[in-house]
Amino acid sequence: MAIDLEKMTAELTVILEDVLTAAKLQPGDLFVLGCTTSEVVGGYIGKDSSLDVGTRIIETLKAKLDPLGIQLAVQGCEHINRSLVVERAVARQHDFEMVSVVPALHAGGACSMAAFQQFTDPVEVEHVVAQAGLDIGDTAIGMHVKFVQVPVRPSISELGEAHVTALRSRPKYVGGPRAVYVLAK
Repeated sequence: MAIDLEKMTAELTVILEDVLTAAKLQPGDLFVLGCTTSEVVGGYIGKDSSLDVGTRIIETLKAKLDPLGIQLAVQGCEHINRSLVVERAVARQHDFEMVSVVPALHAGGACSMAAFQQFTDPVEVEHVVAQAGLDIGDTAIGMHVKFVQVPVRPSISELGEAHVTALRSRPKYVGGPRAVYVLAK
């Protein structure tokens, strides 16, 4: 179950650029990642986690998102109730409910562990409301993306062996037959 980390990094960069182009995020916006490294390496979800792969994924995302001022939230698995790693400043800024847990390889996952290691002042929060997100391995990030969610189809639909989907959000359309809408850019 070896994976070419350089190829994975290049593909992840393309996928992320596709999502960012579609989502049109602004500095301060929140981007959620859900990922199973087990599936990236061709294994079974939750059984074949790879900290090396998780570390590289978080490094790649942070290298692109940090300079843009986009805040990263990394979702853990169901064993920690899909809580997310964020910077403490982000949790405070958005008044997110902090929870007491530290992600582990098989209770949170490799990407959560890597985020916890790479963030400056990491905390776990129960729930976020992100403007967009990336789901590597069908980990169900929808609960953490702002309503109304719009699917994004990246030009690369697999990372390693994991299926990739993404979401962006748009403002709700409200009103009746006479309503006029300014479409979100």
